[in-house]
Amino acid sequence: MTITVIVVAAVFFAGMGVYAMAAPARMLAPFDVALGSAAARSEVRAVYGGFGLAIAAVLVVAITDPALRPGVLVTVAAALAGMALGRLASAVDGRTSFYPNWFYFIVEAVAAAALFMSVDVTA
Repeated sequence: MTITVIVVAAVFFAGMGVYAMAAPARMLAPFDVALGSAAARSEVRAVYGGFGLAIAAVLVVAITDPALRPGVLVTVAAALAGMALGRLASAVDGRTSFYPNWFYFIVEAVAAAALFMSVDVTA
């Protein structure tokens, strides 16, 4: 089960990373963010693209190296939990539609929980 959770998370992050690298404006379009400059597109490629690909890579490391697995899973789970917390805190800005804000809140919260629960505390 643990490997399945890690693979699903890695695929999610890899998909996000590739999509952000290839189409940064489309990546943020559901959030009503327009990218009008090269600097804005660079930011999306760095934060969504590069970060997503790096997280996918360390999740692959977690699959291949059981000694590093607990640290990687806790770190990625904490990052996802922080993302979900940021969405929750943004509720002060007013009501938003289910998609994309609350949809991704659920995805991030569930993924964080699944990764936290996959940590083998006996290792």
